[in-house]
Amino acid sequence: MELKGKKVLVFGSGISGIGAADLLGREGALPIIFDGNDKLSEKDILHKTRGDYPLEVYIGELPKEVQSSLDLAVLSPGVPTDIPQVKRLYELGISVWGEVELAYQVGKGTVLAITGTNGKTTTTALLGKIMADHQDSVFVVGNIGNAYTSAASQMKEESVTVAEISSFQLETIETFAPHVSAILNITEDHLNRHHTMEEYIRVKELITKNQGCDDYCILNYEDEILRKFGENLTPRVIYFSSVRELDEGIFLRDGRIILRLDKKEIPFMKTQQLRILGRHNHENAMAAIAMAYVAGVSAEEICRSVCNFQAVEHRIEFVEEKDGVAYYNDSKGTNPDAAIKGIQAMDRPTLLIGGGFDKGSEYDEWIQSFDGKVRYLVLIGQTREKIQEAANRLGFHDCILAENLEEAVKICAKKANPGDAVLLSPACASWGQFDNYEQRGNMFKEYVHSL
Repeated sequence: MELKGKKVLVFGSGISGIGAADLLGREGALPIIFDGNDKLSEKDILHKTRGDYPLEVYIGELPKEVQSSLDLAVLSPGVPTDIPQVKRLYELGISVWGEVELAYQVGKGTVLAITGTNGKTTTTALLGKIMADHQDSVFVVGNIGNAYTSAASQMKEESVTVAEISSFQLETIETFAPHVSAILNITEDHLNRHHTMEEYIRVKELITKNQGCDDYCILNYEDEILRKFGENLTPRVIYFSSVRELDEGIFLRDGRIILRLDKKEIPFMKTQQLRILGRHNHENAMAAIAMAYVAGVSAEEICRSVCNFQAVEHRIEFVEEKDGVAYYNDSKGTNPDAAIKGIQAMDRPTLLIGGGFDKGSEYDEWIQSFDGKVRYLVLIGQTREKIQEAANRLGFHDCILAENLEEAVKICAKKANPGDAVLLSPACASWGQFDNYEQRGNMFKEYVHSL
């Protein structure tokens, strides 16, 4: 779509919304920012923008005459597509994009895109490092914290964009077509937004919607949903597995990562050379390696980059050791499956801090994964009683309820023995007590440092 002169509604005034408005301004469109939060002020929103293009701002309610005059609407990822205001846009026949679609239509170059319930940020950061070590013009964007829209106007034909894409962002794509996509795994998450597991799966799989036969899709062979999904895809499918050798794909053999492709075997590094812990991170590394290799990076360059890669902040991040107790920040473990990966990475008795906002998840599998490692489960937030009830039902009775994260850290410090670990891996979202998982993780680190 030609954007110049078009009236475009930007729904939401967070990082993504402001990035979208600024990009639209650069493209000569006439952006209109709308935010339903009536506690915001127009001045605050205007202050966050670049400020050198015509802009209208509406807070609380959007006048009907404005709605009927629109050429396009761009939703921030946090705006559900089934709320009345968005349904009205569809009824009016207005095209509704997400910020990913807007950025893709404006941007240039090659796109490598990653989705999945867990592991997206680590895989995106690792692939971003590989590509940045390989060439000059690389952008790492999306759900990782850098708005895709803020980088799109800087992209050139030779650029590579490595994008972390959430299910919220995939709901509103139209033409978005990465050259290489990856779906790392699909487990229960965000059912408060997508309502059913079937819908969540459908949305995740949209990342391949516009890919052609010259493109690639990297899938987890050990995920039954994805194994079946890969059977009928247009792009070439490359599976990864951490538990078996594959006839074609990337796998582990005797602790070494091997890519078998076109009847050739390409050896990569041994997992003990990696600086990221846990089998799930071996899988993340395999996905990133496969994506980089089919995108044209040599095995030697990939090995060098991967072996120098450090763990992502808030993902099983070592914080400090105090009195012989190691503290780990896994605040990005925002659902039970991610938190399972966190506890599986621990190799010592662990005091586990969990709980937070209730996204409708069940916690049985998480509790069953403790495998005798967890000495105490210290619970905070909206879900603390729900998790305690599940733990008691499953025979785990060493639960302690805390009022907040600071109290939870102090309880763990008091009860931990030298040689233990204290792990923040909440299995829940941070909302209600924190703005996001980054703030939760940073506060945890502050509390640990001040012990």
